[in-house]
Amino acid sequence: MKDYLIDTHAHIDMLDDFDIDGVGKVIIPSVEEKTMDKVIEIAQAPNIYAMVGIFPSEAKTYSQEIEDKMIERAKNPKVVAVGEIGLDYYWDKTFNDIQKNVFIKQINMANKLGLPIVVHDREAHKDTFDILKEINKESKVLFHCFSGSVEFMKECTREGWFIALGGVVTFKNAVKMKDVAKEVPLNKLVLETDAPYLTPVPYRGKENKPAYVKYVAEEIASLRNMPVEEIIDITTTNAEEFFNI
Repeated sequence: MKDYLIDTHAHIDMLDDFDIDGVGKVIIPSVEEKTMDKVIEIAQAPNIYAMVGIFPSEAKTYSQEIEDKMIERAKNPKVVAVGEIGLDYYWDKTFNDIQKNVFIKQINMANKLGLPIVVHDREAHKDTFDILKEINKESKVLFHCFSGSVEFMKECTREGWFIALGGVVTFKNAVKMKDVAKEVPLNKLVLETDAPYLTPVPYRGKENKPAYVKYVAEEIASLRNMPVEEIIDITTTNAEEFFNI
């Protein structure tokens, strides 16, 4: 039985102190080209891994040159996924078509590289689902910081895609996420913090860090009336198999 947690999504390149004590492994997403080398450099430390990807809000910066650089960086053995990539219609809907085009390009890149895809989907569930369903051919898919309904979760897991839950599930009024946590198939569940954001209770309002992923595990175990050790074992096994780490 696995007795250590994996934080599958932590922006520890944004933290002043990225001590990962309290977790077994951490995976750092990329969001823009200019910080990608820093992410990969941090990932050279033991038990830390990296992703390459351009975040939806940075879609206008995407170019063939940047894609070529990502392909080259993906040769590093500590790069284990393409992410975080996807669609975000929350802040600015004026360049949705550009976001979709860049999302498609990065899915195709992940397929060619044989790497999993870590998806950012904010208020864009239908377009995200439809693009993945049509374009993705070979890569495993993980919805980071899942924010959809139970029904949408079921649609995603029927496709074989994975669901990552983080600190939001500990928030008192996060009824939808608590319902998802109760019903998500355990073989499709992984944990994350999204540090430094979305800090779980009891540290909500303060800077998040990977060690706080234990509070996510504890909340899900409580919601499902399961031993927390079982949630840790299952989600760690899932993460290691998904990222091949």
